[in-house]
Amino acid sequence: MVKTILVVEDNEKNMILMRDVLQYYGYVVITALNGEEGVHMAREHQPDLTFMDIQMPVMDGYTAIKIVRNDPDLQDMKIVALTSFAMSGDRELLLAAGFDGYLAKPLDIRQLPGIISKYLGEKQESPSLQASSGAVKRAASKSRE
Repeated sequence: MVKTILVVEDNEKNMILMRDVLQYYGYVVITALNGEEGVHMAREHQPDLTFMDIQMPVMDGYTAIKIVRNDPDLQDMKIVALTSFAMSGDRELLLAAGFDGYLAKPLDIRQLPGIISKYLGEKQESPSLQASSGAVKRAASKSRE
């Protein structure tokens, strides 16, 4: 069964890059531009995994995670924080807020299959290295445009 991943990110280039890479690996990807949209999309689609930025307009990731963790239908959803503030102690703050883990920006998209496997408990089949390298390069160049 195809897994669904929600990407909540206000930076359009980051969102497009993640969306393209995740779709390349065969996931259904839903996107939201802020925490409020993210909570709405999570309720509507019940994703298997969510990547959520912390600092966003309208509603930040900390507020969104509180809402999600207090919603009986969403409280067990796996949510990985995306943050450009990877300072000492941030991991503990994010875990205490309710996130299952975090990724520091800029993202190393080569890590995504392993991270997804960690949270979804599935082994992701990797496409051939040549195809993977080409798709990643194309996705990265699109995000720079």
